[in-house]
Amino acid sequence: MNTLKAIKNAIVCLILLPRFLVAAVMFWLLDFLCIRKRVFYRMKEQEGDAIDPPLCISDSNRLFSFESLKAVWHGHKLDFLKAAHLGHGAPNTEVVQLEDQRRSRILDYAKEKRPLILNFGSCT
Repeated sequence: MNTLKAIKNAIVCLILLPRFLVAAVMFWLLDFLCIRKRVFYRMKEQEGDAIDPPLCISDSNRLFSFESLKAVWHGHKLDFLKAAHLGHGAPNTEVVQLEDQRRSRILDYAKEKRPLILNFGSCT
């Protein structure tokens, strides 16, 4: 069973790797542009002709960091492994009724010739 799970994880990693690398390059490019803008701003500042505001405020808000790349990888993985996909049937997930904590499935509430509408919201 563990071998099957390891093979599945390896296949998912191979599929997600190109998407992740594109995101990493985009983060690097955005950081490069940010650093370039800051350098030009400081050069103008020294000359006394500073018109454009800096694009980045500090060195701590880098996009190309280990934490941000880890979050991007996790997001790509969650997106790939989700149960619902555009154009496919909705998953029949389990729901719990608030009154008596009874468990049932979403499609148990569907009736023939009548659409089932799910309203996800908040009353705060």
